[in-house]
Amino acid sequence: MIMTVTSMLDNVLRIATRQSPLALWQAHYVKDALMATHPGLTVELVPMVTRGDVILDTPLAKVGGKGLFVKRA
Repeated sequence: MIMTVTSMLDNVLRIATRQSPLALWQAHYVKDALMATHPGLTVELVPMVTRGDVILDTPLAKVGGKGLFVKRA
């Protein structure tokens, strides 16, 4: 999960998240916690697809390298 404050003037926080059930659950959990503690904050979840999500026909060990699930596809 990547969190970026794009505009403090707008009080909008965009959180990039993978679309797997676990990643979405985690992102929603963080979003809810942030909104509960910062009532004026707007939190948007931004779905993204990573290289690790796209490469389905090759074992991850063979693809190699780090960051397969953090680099955009």
